[in-house]
Amino acid sequence: MANLVYKRVSTDQQSTDRQNLVLDEAGIEDPVVFEEQAGTSSRLHPLERPKFGELLSTVKFMVQTLAAAGELQRDLQRELTYDGLRAAEAKGKKGGRRPAVAADKTDAVRTAYLEGRSIATLARDHHLSRGAIRTAVADLLPEYTAADPPDALAPELPVVLDMPGKIADFLRASDLDDAERATLDQGVTVRRGQGYTLRVTAPPAIHRRLLDLCQPLDGTPGTSAVPAQRKAHREYESRVNALATDTL
Repeated sequence: MANLVYKRVSTDQQSTDRQNLVLDEAGIEDPVVFEEQAGTSSRLHPLERPKFGELLSTVKFMVQTLAAAGELQRDLQRELTYDGLRAAEAKGKKGGRRPAVAADKTDAVRTAYLEGRSIATLARDHHLSRGAIRTAVADLLPEYTAADPPDALAPELPVVLDMPGKIADFLRASDLDDAERATLDQGVTVRRGQGYTLRVTAPPAIHRRLLDLCQPLDGTPGTSAVPAQRKAHREYESRVNALATDTL
């Protein structure tokens, strides 16, 4: 996205030299400049200033373009998902969620969780989704309130959290349940220089589940993590942990 710059001075005796110095110090390259004629009165409402009006028209067009691009991206993702499901069906593979934890394995899963095994590890070891594991150990989770019956847990209010683009890219290619997939699809893309962040609105529990899913980016025993991905994971982990603290 282009860097848009608005410059103005109030009197003919003033100049924009100081503003130009600030731009140089900020390292902004090739800005698109909207500069009012010298002496544009500060008494004028901003919408009455010619260059400010041009800036607003430009910004509106860019926002509309980004919104259209985001909608196209979501449509393409849905189409690719549908094509993948049809290809898997043609090979005899079943779609949908993985089965829940079998009754004869529930005790073993719960014991392993109490011994410190993570939900991600248990899901991988038992070839199940993280959602299935979380259901099996629901009453053992930190957010569970023992005083409430299992089917009457207080709902968590959605909160907004910025997810690094490298995390979002990894999760989109992961095995997600319906709620997790919908959360990503409804996220708002915010451009950050050459990268982006995904502004995600979801209950804290969903944020924590997405953090569990991207654990491999921080490196696993016997593998080496990509530094940029590890940095993104730790940044995201810090935000999720801060969120958990704020909601206590």
